[in-house]
This record gives sequence, structure tokens and C-alpha cells, in this order.
Amino acid sequence: MNVLTGEFWLALLNIIFIDLILAGDNAIVIALAARNLPKDQQKKAVIWGTVGAISIRIVATLLVVKLLDLPWLHLVGGLLLIWIAFKLLVQEEQHDNVKAGNTLWQSIQTIIIADAAMGLDNVIAVAGAAQGHMLLVVIGLLISVPVIVWGSTLFIKLVDRFKWIIYVGAAVLAYTASKMFIDEHKFGNIFEENVWLQWAVKIVLIVGILGLGYMVNKRNAKKTTATS
Repeated sequence: MNVLTGEFWLALLNIIFIDLILAGDNAIVIALAARNLPKDQQKKAVIWGTVGAISIRIVATLLVVKLLDLPWLHLVGGLLLIWIAFKLLVQEEQHDNVKAGNTLWQSIQTIIIADAAMGLDNVIAVAGAAQGHMLLVVIGLLISVPVIVWGSTLFIKLVDRFKWIIYVGAAVLAYTASKMFIDEHKFGNIFEENVWLQWAVKIVLIVGILGLGYMVNKRNAKKTTATS
């Protein structure tokens, strides 16, 4: 993939948006882990904890990109992304197990460990969107560092106010999953020779995930209303 092509920049935008839409957990983990520190140490914990977490995430994502060359892993990765997209739409994450540190080093450790445990969805999504391009992985994740450190809280507020942003994020993940299905080596030239089939897979996955997520959310809203 040439850096001067529209395909490269579209993939980069996808990676940045995926980082944004999945950054909410990072912001919450950072806030919880550093909440007991003095004000002057909180910023240091946020910065160094995030740097450590992003470093581990870059290595993990590059490893997953390499592993995607193995047979059937594009298909498995695509299926995982579909689940991640659905979970993004309907499931609220719990962070009760994230303990605040009493020292700077404890907080940094908590941020790094919690992010590594929770970051599988981000790693898989970014690896799929990168389409095997290592430079895309590094650039996309490096751009996400200041977003996670300083901008995640603002983005959470935007998501709370404009619920449709979550659906856009789920659509991007579903689109990335469809690309992984299409790129699966074991399918041979089935998709390469049929552009209409490619679009059919993309549309069915995007519409299916968004439709199912909407119906589940609507049903849950009715249950909440009935019990309140």
C-alpha cells in the first residue's frame, strides 16, 4: 500500500477512528488508576502509564499483523471484530476491578496492566484495518497517544451526547471485519473476481450488526422502562 494513495489515508483514518471509538475504556482506566495520587503526580502517572500501555499495544498489534498471514486467521479476526462491534453497541463495560494506586509507580503499573488486559479489541481492530501495513499501525497508534491522554474524556462526553457516534464506530468495525473476510487467503479468488460479492458482504455485515444492535438496545430500553 503506497503512502501517496487514497487507500493508505482511508485506512489510516479508519485506524484513528477505531482508536477514538475504543478509547473510552482507556480514559476510564487512567482516571481510576490515578485518582488517589496528589495532583502534581496524576499528570505523570497519566503520561507514563499511557506511554507504557501504547508501547505494549504497538508490539502486540505488529505481532497480530504478522500472524494474520497464517491460514484462516483473517476469518477468525473478522469474526472477533463482529463480536467487538456488537459489544460496543450493547454492552456497558465494568471497571470495578481497576484499583487506584497510592504511589506513582503503582498507578503506572495499574494503567499498563489494565490496558493490556482490556486492549485486545483495539489490537485486533487496528491490525485488521492496517491490512498488513506496519507503518499504518505505528502512525495510527502514535496519533492516538495524545487523544487517549488528553482527549478521551472529551470524546466520552461527545459519545454520551451523540449516541449515533457509537453506531458509526460499530459500522467502521463491521466494515473492517468484512475486509478481513474478503482478504482471507483460503477463500482464493472468490471475492477478487466478484466486486458485487465484496459489496454484498460489506453491506450485509454493516446493516446486520447495526440492526441487531439497535433491536437489542431498544428491547433493553423497554425492559428498563418497565422495571422503573
